[in-house]
Amino acid sequence: MTTASETPKAPTIDMKFELVVIPVSDVDRAKAFYTTLGWRLDADFASADDFRVIQFTPPGSPGSVIFGKNVTAAVPGSAQGLYLIVSDIEAARNELLGRGVAVSDVFHHAGDVYAGTDEPYLFGRLRVGGPDPDRGSYRSYASFKDPDGNGWLFQEVTARLPGRVDTSGTTFTSSTELAAALRRAGAAHGEHEKRTGGQHDANWPDWYAEYIVREQAGEPLPS
Repeated sequence: MTTASETPKAPTIDMKFELVVIPVSDVDRAKAFYTTLGWRLDADFASADDFRVIQFTPPGSPGSVIFGKNVTAAVPGSAQGLYLIVSDIEAARNELLGRGVAVSDVFHHAGDVYAGTDEPYLFGRLRVGGPDPDRGSYRSYASFKDPDGNGWLFQEVTARLPGRVDTSGTTFTSSTELAAALRRAGAAHGEHEKRTGGQHDANWPDWYAEYIVREQAGEPLPS
């Protein structure tokens, strides 16, 4: 049982997670692959013949990946379950297919059916082909690997769970994400107008804003 004296204090400074180290065996091959993905090359630094570090940042991401020579002792290909959050799983998959990258079909997991932890499964849950039938947020995936076998997952997130975003404000990392949110708000507002007799709502900007903020915060949506 946790007592008041054992309750952790709220942190007083920001701690922003910004870098993940990817272990690779061939630095130039890895650089070519992540360039093919369309990620931004931030740095390529070398020191003598025994050290090199390369940094890439995915589009719209606040965090980056680094790899290189003598950067990590981890076994090349051992980085698995690296998540890339996207607002449209099909669009993200098609983007990489168009760049010549092998990507799995979209899949979801079979509820609480656990069957193991190897590649056909996700957190021990059996993979089922196709997106989540209800297209629920956090429930549709696609996977791909870099040349060393480091494993990446696209995860479709359209509405954040409570506490997963700063509810003091709504933030979008790209125009694509904002456009997708506006489309969802527009569809919901169309249903709202049907319920209210189909009359034009002059306050639709306020309705859209409330819908988007509530959706991001994981709060009940306006009806």
